Amino acid sequence: MQTIAVLGANGRLSNPVARAFHAAGYRVVAVTRSGKAKGLPAEIEQRAADAMDRQALISATSGADILFNGLNPAYTDWGKYVLPMGENVMAAARSHGAFHLFPGNVYNFGRDIGENTHVGHPQRAETRKGRIRIALEQHFEREAGLGNVRTAILRAGDFFGGSIRGTWFDLAIAEKIGRGIFTYPGPMDLPHGWAYLPDLAGTFVRLADHCDALQPFQTFHFTGHTLTGSQLKTLCEHAAGRPLKRAGMPWPLLRAAGVFSPMLREVCEMSYLWRTPHSLDGSKLKALIARVPHTEAGVAVAAALSELGVDTADRRDGALAALSTT
Repeated sequence: MQTIAVLGANGRLSNPVARAFHAAGYRVVAVTRSGKAKGLPAEIEQRAADAMDRQALISATSGADILFNGLNPAYTDWGKYVLPMGENVMAAARSHGAFHLFPGNVYNFGRDIGENTHVGHPQRAETRKGRIRIALEQHFEREAGLGNVRTAILRAGDFFGGSIRGTWFDLAIAEKIGRGIFTYPGPMDLPHGWAYLPDLAGTFVRLADHCDALQPFQTFHFTGHTLTGSQLKTLCEHAAGRPLKRAGMPWPLLRAAGVFSPMLREVCEMSYLWRTPHSLDGSKLKALIARVPHTEAGVAVAAALSELGVDTADRRDGALAALSTT
């Protein structure tokens, strides 16, 4: 049985990744700063390590054949923590001879990103966070080139799904659906790349299953769901069982507030992605694993809303079923 250490196991992606690997029969070690990860099966071992403490991270990941690097500091801390954490993860992987799995994002491509962006698309980030991500992935590639650590990057769009909040979907789009309002950050007619977290977590398992067939450094794209704002609104309306009023994001006001709020300033820096049509070409991934986990868009959106506590048809049906058995 292979052992995977999941770093940042309280995170939006790492938490479902830990559960997906456990369900697939891997031995899972959940690593968090506190040593306590929420909502995981009792069989998953939990260990504590601050990712900025190299020796602690090496110790917490001992025995791991695979490291899942789900570390993701707050936007305002990227400049201080992202690259040092990446170096510490590489040190831990070198120490154990472990294979490294990393979730990439679309920041690397800047405004050059388009529809069906392939893995070889030029990376010309124009934002600070995009440049940090490029530097981080280049570090991983150098480690692979030196024969130190093998890495596979799986790049995906915006997350949705799961019970851990912190994505555009749950903090903006779905936030007021209970009051009949669908909030969308950009034009309604542009395609936008989304990744349903249960599908993405399952895909990481499939990728790990094929790790012995991979080159020392490889990047894959996860297509997920490509939806316009109008399509997403229709899916949310169907799940909620009623029409929704459309609202936009007050970007000029947020930018003005960003003068005083570092977090708002960081968020606004990425607003171009809502004005830029984009999606990811997953053909390379499909050629490797054949069957990429994919939940139908309507089912995925309804499940995501239900997990956020939004009153959906599924929740109402479940409540009626419960009442009928009492």
